[in-house]
Amino acid sequence: MSDGYPAGEQPTGRTAGASDGRGVRAVTGDSFSFAQAVGGVRGVIEAVLPGLVFVVLYVVTSELTWALVASVGAALVAVVARLAQRTPITQALGGLLGIGVGVFWAWRSGEAQDFYAWGLWTNAAYLAAILVSLALRWPVVGLVVEAVRGGFADVAAERARGGAVEDAGPGAADASTADAPSPLAGLVAWRKDPELVRRYTLATWFWAGLFAVRLLVKVPLYFSGDVGWLGTAHLVLGVPLWGLVLWLTWVVVRGAHDGRDTVEDRAPDERAA
Repeated sequence: MSDGYPAGEQPTGRTAGASDGRGVRAVTGDSFSFAQAVGGVRGVIEAVLPGLVFVVLYVVTSELTWALVASVGAALVAVVARLAQRTPITQALGGLLGIGVGVFWAWRSGEAQDFYAWGLWTNAAYLAAILVSLALRWPVVGLVVEAVRGGFADVAAERARGGAVEDAGPGAADASTADAPSPLAGLVAWRKDPELVRRYTLATWFWAGLFAVRLLVKVPLYFSGDVGWLGTAHLVLGVPLWGLVLWLTWVVVRGAHDGRDTVEDRAPDERAA
């Protein structure tokens, strides 16, 4: 997502605590750490530094080219540092790509405010998608949280690797996948529980508010060409607001499955029934 969404490489299973979860993983834990949720000190620096460098240099020097070059340089440093330390580069690389798009737009137009245009478009797209999910009564937070909570990516990957088992014979392949739950089961089972739907709907409205507030504040600043205030709003409404929304989401959805028998928790014969 735009405006900086630090993400970690932590386990996505339901037993992972919030202290080990970053981004949306944090909302599935028994406790919540704001610092960890937004990626820790390093994650925050990687998310904030390119935009901070851009707005400070442009306001001080009024030189668009130097501000753009410096922002790309800051994002590149983050990628190189992770490569040198052999740590996951997904977050830093994503930040570099996002900065690259903003730099390209601003360089082509010659207007400094276009550095933030891509973020405005992506925020508008996310807001539209969230409102559609609410209108269809498929609140997107429910899909996201259940995917993380149930380890959807891990289950799907395990099923994708099922072909390797076929080398051991058809019987072995059948035995290895017979008891595996469908990776889609957890994504839809929660809709049968009115309480879960209510919680996820409320949390989804928080996410809608996140993108709506960004657009309400930043769009007027964009059209007025006030780069200093636009850059400041971009930083304030980025990581800090995202962390607040994650905490509100955690407050709403924590304990949502306590005492509930989910599809993943049932025995194979119960799921078949």
